Amino acid sequence: MKKSSGEKKSAKQKPVKKTKSEKIEPKTKKVSETRANKLIKTPTLLRGFKDIMPKDQDYWKQSYHTAEGICEAYGYNWMETPILEEASLFVRSVGKGTDIVDKEMYIFEDRDGSKVALRPEATASVVRAYIGHGLHTTTQPVKVWYWGPMFRHDRPQAGRFRELHQFGCENIGVHEPVIDAELISVAYNFLNDLGVACTVHINSIGTAEDRERYVIELVGYLRSKRSYLCEDCRRRINKNPMRCLDCKQESCQPVIEEAPQIIDWLSDASKTFFMTVLEYLDEINIPYVLDSTLVRGLDYYTDTVFEIYEEQKGEEKSQNALCGGGRYNGLVEQLGGPPTPGCGFAVGLERVVSVLRRQTEKDVEGEEKILSGPKIFFAHLGDQARRQSLRIIEDLRRSGYVVRHNLGKSSLKSQMEIANKYGVTHTLILGQKEVQDGTIIIRDMESGIQEIVDQKKISHEVKKIVEKGR
Repeated sequence: MKKSSGEKKSAKQKPVKKTKSEKIEPKTKKVSETRANKLIKTPTLLRGFKDIMPKDQDYWKQSYHTAEGICEAYGYNWMETPILEEASLFVRSVGKGTDIVDKEMYIFEDRDGSKVALRPEATASVVRAYIGHGLHTTTQPVKVWYWGPMFRHDRPQAGRFRELHQFGCENIGVHEPVIDAELISVAYNFLNDLGVACTVHINSIGTAEDRERYVIELVGYLRSKRSYLCEDCRRRINKNPMRCLDCKQESCQPVIEEAPQIIDWLSDASKTFFMTVLEYLDEINIPYVLDSTLVRGLDYYTDTVFEIYEEQKGEEKSQNALCGGGRYNGLVEQLGGPPTPGCGFAVGLERVVSVLRRQTEKDVEGEEKILSGPKIFFAHLGDQARRQSLRIIEDLRRSGYVVRHNLGKSSLKSQMEIANKYGVTHTLILGQKEVQDGTIIIRDMESGIQEIVDQKKISHEVKKIVEKGR
């Protein structure tokens, strides 16, 4: 059969040559994909923020439960306020001219045009809630505690973050020296119960009238020493002169040490109040140091102010306070409520956790030991045992016993290594044979002695282990 002319022409056609661009297309595509992958940026933390990781959970949980326990013992009730508030709340309470308001507060415009801020501290929020919910009409004092994040655009450094967590207490409605001493006792014993050796630094800044007289004297002194002061303190002379006393710059220290002391300008009533607070601290054996330069950095403080520092050998005090607080008798009225006294404190939890972490002993491998949690581990071997694991773990939980476990591991050896890392005293072992027999093995991790018991008696045996370990 003869081919048509069209077919002949088609048969004789030479293969179409690929252009240069077509020849390298696959390679180009591969290169483009590689470049695209390189352009995908891995998200990173914002500067001054952090992740709290599982390895630190024991420190945080221990701190929380200690705070919860001591607040319950002293009659403080839990309260939570919003993270976002009207910016004016903190401008009015903390005060213009303070570092928090002028430099550190996260403030921005909301979609409705109002100015809002991430809370830099919680006392103002608690007082706002006290007024807004009419708590001044209830039995006084109102005693509350809180736990949560605060935000300050600070310069990140050791123990200082832009998102920080605080535990604090507020006692509103009574003006008695015993209230100041009680709050200092709660803060001091919270740290003491965690094993942190600390000392209270305390001062009185008197009433607003006392400070007016003192500030006149202080400004005159600071102006005469202006050339020796840092740039920030030169600005503070006119805006907030008492903040100069809290400056940490070395160049300012000689000036601060020679500055007039506010204690000499207190009224007799203020002196008596302060001396009574100290007498209460003496009575309950809380160590303290009189610190004439301690003024705190917020405008609302009156009378008693205090900070608590970790005790460190070879130093008068560490640079960063673990806790700070004081009395604020004018704050409720300043925010629109009736004249009402108040007092409170806040503990910087990142700094506390840092101390706890430093105090933790390390094991041979350099991993931090688990400090708390269940002292019994549950291990399984085989598919049938794994299927029964969740039921046994849940049965124990309902009986009031929590056991550590890792169901993702199938190797008994790897599970026992995890049990050793946790530092448990006993391990429950369920294997294929135990599943068939309806039994379970209890291994003493210190002696290596194993005992086989009926599965129906697990809760009873675990109870004996727990009670023996107390």
